[in-house]
Amino acid sequence: MVEVGKYNVLKVLKKVDFGFYLDGGDGQEILLPKRFVPEGLQEDDELEVFIYHDNEGKLIATTQKANGAVGDIVEMEVVSITPHGAFLDWGIMKDVFLPLSQQRSRIYKGERYLVLLYIDQVTGRVTATEKLGKSISNEVITVNEGDEITMRVYHQTEIGYKVIINNAHWGVLHYSDVFTDLDNNTVVKGYVKTIRDKDIDVAIGEKGYKRISKEAEKVLNLLKENDGYLPYHDKSAPEDIYDFFAMSKKAFKMATGSLYKQKIINFTKTGIQLIED
Repeated sequence: MVEVGKYNVLKVLKKVDFGFYLDGGDGQEILLPKRFVPEGLQEDDELEVFIYHDNEGKLIATTQKANGAVGDIVEMEVVSITPHGAFLDWGIMKDVFLPLSQQRSRIYKGERYLVLLYIDQVTGRVTATEKLGKSISNEVITVNEGDEITMRVYHQTEIGYKVIINNAHWGVLHYSDVFTDLDNNTVVKGYVKTIRDKDIDVAIGEKGYKRISKEAEKVLNLLKENDGYLPYHDKSAPEDIYDFFAMSKKAFKMATGSLYKQKIINFTKTGIQLIED
């Protein structure tokens, strides 16, 4: 059976004047309209398509790239507003509906909002919701300390940023681990620092020696680009270090410490110096 609101690889059954019919399983035929047919498509070929309901409730296939599939948490733009809800730009011929009951606050046309795409149990159609609790939970945690993750900034709090981890869990990115402002919906790579009960703390970048190695290489490259000397050291302000190296002061100290132990650099009173071969 096909999965509505997702990409499916389907077999081409037959050609008609207005497109091709694809095998949807159990005797079901799904139309791929002529405008979306790739050049050279033949019967019995297999093709990856996105499946959705048209305005009449019929399943339609498209080769257009949708702005999100069922289960995704994505930022989408409002294209129109009705008394019952709003329609969001799905990137395909049809917009996706955000019901009034699934909105967290007032919605404005032309603005972008973070939503979860899901299948409405009553209509069977793909629907959007701002109530992310339908998908995000820390009841069963699927990440471990040290795991590399993708996080999306949800909103700012008194202690840091509330983030969405791998589209599955809530986490906290503390201000002490951030040296620049982050906007809502910004997506960054990071890792899990600690897990306590159902609370997950995260950090930007990579963990441990893997991070040191990468950032030590960055320091080394910058030294080479600046005649072997940089006026930064362990007394430099964290903001100055972040502005120049794009890393935290802690990561800078670990990186330079690693280079010093390998006898690649020396510390001077005013900065760090590359040791000549």
